[in-house]
Amino acid sequence: MNKKKIFFTEAAYILGIIALAGGTALMEQADFGMSMVVAPAYLLHLKISRYIPAFSFGMAEYSLQAVLLLLLFLALRKFRAAYLFSFVTAVLYGLTLDAAMLLVDCLSLHGSAARIVCYLAGMLLCALGISLLFHTYIPPEVYELIVKEISAKTGKDINLIKTCYDCLSCLAGILLSFSFFGLWHFEGVKWGTILCALINGFIISRCSKALEALFDFRDAFGLREKFDIA
Repeated sequence: MNKKKIFFTEAAYILGIIALAGGTALMEQADFGMSMVVAPAYLLHLKISRYIPAFSFGMAEYSLQAVLLLLLFLALRKFRAAYLFSFVTAVLYGLTLDAAMLLVDCLSLHGSAARIVCYLAGMLLCALGISLLFHTYIPPEVYELIVKEISAKTGKDINLIKTCYDCLSCLAGILLSFSFFGLWHFEGVKWGTILCALINGFIISRCSKALEALFDFRDAFGLREKFDIA
């Protein structure tokens, strides 16, 4: 029986952010619709950047996540200092996303086939990134933090909660698209968004099982107790 290789959770955190940012940038480049989770932030970016050009996609991400973190505090009626690190993660992700957007802009996609490949690669990278973040004790982005907290509080499977959350985010993106750009005008929310909402939870589950079959996730530093996240 082959011994699993050690995968440090701190490395999973860093690689998870990079994979998630890269996947999001690829999906934006493909223009088949954003991931349902980031669609609301993307629409805020499109709307606000018309008036404030410096308002990047990454800035929209951590601005929206700050609001969601506040709502999480209010909903749980409890405060954990470690939750604030989720906002730090959101800022790191936002900065990485802006850098990834610049790199991906160098791609020249010709034809639907190239765009489809780009979209699928982006969706897989996002799923891998989320799966990696689920395997670390460091607080993930607020999106994933909410999923983890609901799963812990209700005892429901985290992948099921993730799928439900994705569908709600997709609906929010559609409503924002209609509100910002007119009725039946889909901007940022397209067929790819719907597809991602339906199958993303399943892909994340497959990625998690594949990672767990190959690696033994361990902490490199004794910091887990510092982050009191369920």
